[in-house]
Amino acid sequence: MVSVSRFFAAALSLVALLLAAPQASAQSYPNRNVRIIVPFGAGGPADVYARVLAQYLSESLKQSFVVENRPGAGSIIGTDAVAKSDPDGYTLLLMSNTHTTNESLIPNKPFVLMRDFAPVATINYSDLLMVIHPGVPAKDLKEFIALAKKDPGKLNYASSGPGTPYHMAGELFKAMSGTDIVHVPHKGSGEARNSVLGGHVQMMFDAITTMSENAKAGQVRALATTGTKRSSIMPDVPTVAEAGVPGYEATIWLGIMAPAKTPKDVITLLNTEINKIINKPEVRDSWAKQGAVPMVMTVDQFDAYLKKDVEKWANVVKVTGAKAQ
Repeated sequence: MVSVSRFFAAALSLVALLLAAPQASAQSYPNRNVRIIVPFGAGGPADVYARVLAQYLSESLKQSFVVENRPGAGSIIGTDAVAKSDPDGYTLLLMSNTHTTNESLIPNKPFVLMRDFAPVATINYSDLLMVIHPGVPAKDLKEFIALAKKDPGKLNYASSGPGTPYHMAGELFKAMSGTDIVHVPHKGSGEARNSVLGGHVQMMFDAITTMSENAKAGQVRALATTGTKRSSIMPDVPTVAEAGVPGYEATIWLGIMAPAKTPKDVITLLNTEINKIINKPEVRDSWAKQGAVPMVMTVDQFDAYLKKDVEKWANVVKVTGAKAQ
């Protein structure tokens, strides 16, 4: 009887330890530096907002959150590095709708988004700004479309790589406007932006949060924004839909994911902390001035959002015939 009692006591202790394990990991996390891998170049919106989160998370969780840029191959290089990292919450991915697009655009990747990653939290979204170099002889969107139709394949547009919002905004525009404009992919949004500013490429869809100042300074000509309504930071610029391509809409959104099998309590903690940051008045005010709209979701809501976005962009890729080039 004594041995049986000891057996049950030991079993109960083991169960208690197993039940307490998630709570213990949440209480001890983080106890060392956390990396946020940004699979895009420095200076773009993903990099900028990753650094905002890193600063606030470092303050609230009392450990350093360090941003590491690993651009290349349309986000695949940095993303794959996160997929292969330990699922312990110490390596996170700053992702965007590039990732949901690439699920259909680049099917032979070394990872599958919804299999190899766990959703953590959304960050924000913003409109894109369609700009051209001042040397392009078009004063508005209708003139640009007419110019593109007059000389098919002569005009180029820049992007930060295959599957990025800048690329897909361009492909969607081509399909809906009936134009033939050549895609010129770059290694990052900063490089693509410089190509347009320097006049090497004629056009680009860029995040309004980063390109608006260049437009206001006259370095590029803003033709349209890509949201359903005019941007509050550039109210004089019409949307693509109202300027000549009815029904057009494209945005860029950002979020955080972790390797699959990351402890759920760690993910819940991060979701809670990131949502607190996004809801801070000073953060919301700062982002509003830049044209970024906060996105606050639970983990489950983000999971559903991701699945829907993967499906949405699969349809766009099919309709536009976009290629990973």
